[in-house]
Amino acid sequence: MNKQNRQFTIKQIITHQVISSQDELCQALAKAGFAVTQATLSRDMKELGIARVNTAAGHRYILHVESEERRLTSMIGYEIESIDANESMIVIKTLPGRAQGVAEIIDSVRDPAVLGTLAGDNTIFVTPSSVTKIPEIQKLLKNLMTQK
Repeated sequence: MNKQNRQFTIKQIITHQVISSQDELCQALAKAGFAVTQATLSRDMKELGIARVNTAAGHRYILHVESEERRLTSMIGYEIESIDANESMIVIKTLPGRAQGVAEIIDSVRDPAVLGTLAGDNTIFVTPSSVTKIPEIQKLLKNLMTQK
């Protein structure tokens, strides 16, 4: 099984189960069909931005959302095909199946100029808080596309 599938499975496990040690995570991965060494697991956790936090119920691993957003934001430029606007709305065309992920990244920026997004399969409607904000939002989107 490849690294991408393994890391996806790690994220799923961390998100849906309480995991408090690398040994527990290694066992959960083994149940999912992934035999990994502790060194590989440590590298994957670092790349994914997984952090161990102390909760009222004890220690557990969590997916550090900001790290994941930063990693995804660096890829947004590959997923957007075009950005167009009229007098009231911005329309973004993406690769097939990527509109919802791109819209989620736009929403996570929480720019006050963006009232909201609506995503289909490959099209996103971005509603500005005011029509005067359209150029500002277009600039924001182009900046997101070029971030590394």
